Amino acid sequence: MHYEEYWGLQAAPFENVPDPTYYFPSVKHEEALHRLLYGVEARKGAIMLTGEIGCGKTLLSRALILHLSKKKYDIALIADPSIGVAELLRELLYQLGIEGIGSKVDLLHRLNNRLLENMKKGTDTVLIIDEAQAIRDDQIFEEIRLLLNFQLNDRFLLTLVLMGQPELRERVLALRQLAQRVAIRYHLAPFSSEETARYIYARLKRAGCTRELFTKYALLRIFQQSGGIARNINTLCDICLLVGYMEKAEKVDVAIVERAAKDLS
Repeated sequence: MHYEEYWGLQAAPFENVPDPTYYFPSVKHEEALHRLLYGVEARKGAIMLTGEIGCGKTLLSRALILHLSKKKYDIALIADPSIGVAELLRELLYQLGIEGIGSKVDLLHRLNNRLLENMKKGTDTVLIIDEAQAIRDDQIFEEIRLLLNFQLNDRFLLTLVLMGQPELRERVLALRQLAQRVAIRYHLAPFSSEETARYIYARLKRAGCTRELFTKYALLRIFQQSGGIARNINTLCDICLLVGYMEKAEKVDVAIVERAAKDLS
């Protein structure tokens, strides 16, 4: 038996997967989401979201997609951009349902044709690149920038959304031509102590929790141990609930948090 039944839960609340049903609308995440939505809906060309490892960027990308109507938007999501230029173009076409064969010129022609077809249908094309800091070299960034040259006199035919760790911001700023194209940018900061507690209880409620499982001081210690990073919070809380179940505790207290943190260290 897993710990869910013991704690009265219907599901595991702290899985580290980008399930948008567990999206937590903190002030920071909501501002990030609204900026992303504005950039896409207003066809701003390029948008950049950065944040520390585990802050919830990938989950935000899924939340963004859920907010974009399938009738209005043709969306490509590249989760692993650590590939060459031709492979990236083929993956982009694949995500759009287009066969990615032929030379680089052939691939670009196919992409251009799709962008024009979408425009005529009133559909906007969006390319989301997650973990964009993993892009191998600056030449690939340049090739991505050139995709923004698919445009008319009054609008871009493609909206580019770059998401990644803080080093992405530094790499983009060092590439002046690309940096000038980024119209919307936001850095996602970790949760505060209060937000950490609200985040934990929001996930517990989503998993069917109907009572308080963590003491006030346990929540504070989780914040201190996790640094307010969502992924760290999930990992620590998961072990806390496991330890508490094994010890048949009524609640997760500071002692349980310390034991869980020691296990993880």
